[in-house]
Amino acid sequence: MQQDRDIIETAHAMADAARRAVLPFFRAPDLSTDNKDAGGFDPVTEGDRATEAAMRAVLAERRPQDAIVGEEFADKSGSSDVTWVIDPIDGTRGFMSGTPTWGVLIAAARGGVPVFGIVDQPYIGERFWGGLGQAGMTGPQGARPLAVRGDRPLHEAILFTTFPEVGTPEERNAFGAVADAVQLTRYGMDCYAYALLAAGQIDLVIEAGLSNYDIQAPMAVIEAAGGIVTDWQGGPAQDGGRVIAAAGRMQHKAALEILERHAS
Repeated sequence: MQQDRDIIETAHAMADAARRAVLPFFRAPDLSTDNKDAGGFDPVTEGDRATEAAMRAVLAERRPQDAIVGEEFADKSGSSDVTWVIDPIDGTRGFMSGTPTWGVLIAAARGGVPVFGIVDQPYIGERFWGGLGQAGMTGPQGARPLAVRGDRPLHEAILFTTFPEVGTPEERNAFGAVADAVQLTRYGMDCYAYALLAAGQIDLVIEAGLSNYDIQAPMAVIEAAGGIVTDWQGGPAQDGGRVIAAAGRMQHKAALEILERHAS
């Protein structure tokens, strides 16, 4: 369909614009940062705002009829059936620290469900996309299709998450129980964890406290690559909250059983 092609082309144009906007801020010695959470630390940088503004400018030119949900600016209503759900820098703490695990997240959703997504890592030069009949990536080693790796027992799985202190104490306990059951657990990976799952490098990502703009793009990419993304009860994950992404049904089922036993 022409509309699907236009969505895909627009998403890539947004990712290109985001790269141009964000890279001057990465590892900049004078990066300006604010805290959005008076009771904790939820950082936002001038790079976040500039990058989201660049993506919104692409939409204003190419698809002004669409709605937009973004992390840094107010939602925009639209007259079409497409809503863009965007996070200009997923992993702002990593961005501030100079680690290239952050990324730009772009999802096109219909009826609240993502139909196409991009996870872009501008500094490394890798882009992962999926949905509307596509699943692929480009990077320093060239272009190739995306596919999750084969299903395997939980004790052979590699598990990633962002924070060791996942969510509430109950959620941390549940995550810890899964971590005890897998072969290897790694932390601090931000959205890059989901990209690696879609690329066939790891098996599981488990997180809590996500927003819709944190998960919709990775969800579209992983599902297009053959993976599974649900909440901790096995239900829809597009609204965020507690999320598990898995390369195969065996690992997904085994991890869900542990999470359900330990999380209230």
